[in-house]
Amino acid sequence: MSTPHTSPRRRSLFGSALAALITTVAVCAGDAVARVFPYGPRHRSVNDLGNQFVPFHAHLWDLLHGRAEGGLLLNWQSGYGTSFLPDFGTYLSSPFAVLVGVFPRADIDLAVYVVTVLKTAAAAAAMAWSLRTQRRGPWWAAGLLGASYALCGWSVIEAAYNPMWLDGLIAFPLLCLTGEWALRGRRPGAAALVVALCWTANFYTAYMATLGAALVLVVRLAQDRDVVPGGRRGLGRARVLGRAATATVLGIALAAPVLAPLFLSSRQAYPGWSREFAPAATGDLLARLLPATYSFSSPALFVGTGTLLLVAALPFHRAVPVRARLWWTGLVVAVLLSFQWAPTHLAWHAFATPNGSPYRQTFVLAGIAVIAAWTGLAAGPPGVRALASGAGVLCLAALGAGGSALATGWGYALFGGGLAVAGWAWWALRGRRRALPAAGLLVAVLVGQAAATVAYGHQGKLGGLDDYPSWGPAHTARAEALAGAEGWPGYRTDAGRPALTGNDPLLLGGEGGAYYSSHTPDVFTRTMVALGAGWTSRGRNVQSLDNPVTDAVFAVGARLRADGTIGRATAAPLVTVRPPGPPLAYGPSPFANQELLLGARVYEAPLTPGVCRAGTEAFLWAPEYNGAARLADGPAFRLNARPPRKRAALQPMGVAHGPVSRLVFERPAPARWELACLDRARLDTAVAALRAGAPTALRVDASGVRATLRPGTTGTVVLSAPAIAGWTCGGRPAAAHLGLVAVPVGPDTRSVTCTFRPPGLVPGAAVAAVALLVLFARLVPVGRLRRGAGGARRTGSRPSAPSGTPSDRAEDFGVRV
Repeated sequence: MSTPHTSPRRRSLFGSALAALITTVAVCAGDAVARVFPYGPRHRSVNDLGNQFVPFHAHLWDLLHGRAEGGLLLNWQSGYGTSFLPDFGTYLSSPFAVLVGVFPRADIDLAVYVVTVLKTAAAAAAMAWSLRTQRRGPWWAAGLLGASYALCGWSVIEAAYNPMWLDGLIAFPLLCLTGEWALRGRRPGAAALVVALCWTANFYTAYMATLGAALVLVVRLAQDRDVVPGGRRGLGRARVLGRAATATVLGIALAAPVLAPLFLSSRQAYPGWSREFAPAATGDLLARLLPATYSFSSPALFVGTGTLLLVAALPFHRAVPVRARLWWTGLVVAVLLSFQWAPTHLAWHAFATPNGSPYRQTFVLAGIAVIAAWTGLAAGPPGVRALASGAGVLCLAALGAGGSALATGWGYALFGGGLAVAGWAWWALRGRRRALPAAGLLVAVLVGQAAATVAYGHQGKLGGLDDYPSWGPAHTARAEALAGAEGWPGYRTDAGRPALTGNDPLLLGGEGGAYYSSHTPDVFTRTMVALGAGWTSRGRNVQSLDNPVTDAVFAVGARLRADGTIGRATAAPLVTVRPPGPPLAYGPSPFANQELLLGARVYEAPLTPGVCRAGTEAFLWAPEYNGAARLADGPAFRLNARPPRKRAALQPMGVAHGPVSRLVFERPAPARWELACLDRARLDTAVAALRAGAPTALRVDASGVRATLRPGTTGTVVLSAPAIAGWTCGGRPAAAHLGLVAVPVGPDTRSVTCTFRPPGLVPGAAVAAVALLVLFARLVPVGRLRRGAGGARRTGSRPSAPSGTPSDRAEDFGVRV
């Protein structure tokens, strides 16, 4: 029970707790209704959630428990060795991510789900606290509006399977809070630290949240004449903006050790898919105000009908000053319109049209709408005229959505019923006797609509996106087989094909070639494609290459087969020596490229087109072919190509038996294909030669390698890892040999040490150090002044808050909970 004497801080805590509770109940109820994991048999891990994010969290689990190959800077498990800090900063740097470490590894899917729910609940709590900081009002209403923000359509449909985006959902109210501190000249150090935390957790959505919080602060300064006391309001506003800008710049600078490597890595990544921006149709835009709609091509604007009604009623709410009504209504409309104009659309997304969902900034609009609703509600519940006018606006919007295919019958039913109930509830709050049931109805409407939207979103995602199974017996069997075959760094163990996800090495174990990330290096993709590898996601998801020649070159001594067994082969070591010679370059044939990298001829040309010599192994390269192919006396193999999104990998066809093993395409043959015939005896000879000249000792750790060379070694030392930026050998930037890390050596060289450090790490750390010094210098004088003025404070009266800032008085509209 709360009493009239409950402190404002405690009331704010109650509101945040209520917001988190409502959010958790709604999300879990929607998942349960949809019967998705962990409440039913349907998979939850759709698209990048299962293909990318769950495996990365599994790798974080391994790092936390000391089981990963590599460390925070270098990942030896994916892509034959790649930079990990950019991936960490993109997917795993949220403070919530480390919670996966308390779960058993086999429950990694459950761990990611719990983290997702906790993030959503934290966003609700943060918004409720931020609202009460801006203006005092009913703590339970702040909790309700905080929950409606966290349960917006963007959150439960799009961010729910992009868990790092939820850090932006948390960041927006936190950054608005730093704006309030700047407004009152309080907590400059804490403000900078909050900004640093938000930008470290997920820079991408933090950028959008920062823009949104800046707009909120500008409106806070502009719409209330008394928000900055004193006669020289222009100077006062400038000081507020200066404090906010300083905290933001210092906070971003503190995050530079993560941000700088991340930005540089993005520039060195293989180019992703880009498309021209096309605004959503007006009908689709209006339809997304309704609950139970689904689309990734229009902004998910739903925030609960009760909240929408307050926003729509705000222009007609006479208890709110006209200036405030105009500014907040104008901001909501302006931000919505900015989604539909290409220049502002690009500005929201750091001037780069995103792959996939083009409206990733929608959570900012949801937050601004909630703040606008709170602005009206803090002045008291809207009257009948305001509510009726707001309901009329929403009904017109619903009619405008009638021509959209996104609007559903369930959506209209939930919207109409929710509008009627919410309208009565907000009106009933003006009378104290009906306040408690009215508040309960508002909560019920939000939970019901949000749960329905969650469930409907699952239906749409499972019907239109790839899904990946949660950890089960098949995962356990593969992981145990890989662990039993482990031999690193003597040789690599590859998770093989067909893969369960695009990041099987992270999810299951081993040190394979598969890798899927926004930071997949350009040099790695191009090198693997030159050798015959396949891809999905337009080159960002490079698949493992099942080929004995590339296995030999990349030191793969064990490979998981489709039947669950381990195939073993003698491979070259991780570091080899190539003889002196002119620079080499790849050509159009993957088989010739493999021989060039191996340093020996191991393939034969077919006897006649499509026919290999008996005893050799046939390999087919048809990167644009989508269909089955086989040797006439052998099984069929499926090649999956859908250019440019998917590229088919070089496919082993089996041992040839002469003319009876003629190649057969079960669909018309593609325009580009090549068949080559591998002679295993030649391959064994080539591998033996590489092993004979290899270093006598090798040490591999989380920062690089050290190799002890044989006396008199000359030529080029090659590390079977992609030559990504950041490798240095002997204190100098590493050279490249056909896309791999290399360093030339002479007869006097006894050892080679190559280390990896992500580009940007040192400059980023220097920037952070300077920011820390500046922050310390700003805070120390303040502390001394406070100590010096301590006696005066004790004897004098407490300074009053500036006119227009929140007072300690809270109205509960008669509700005592």
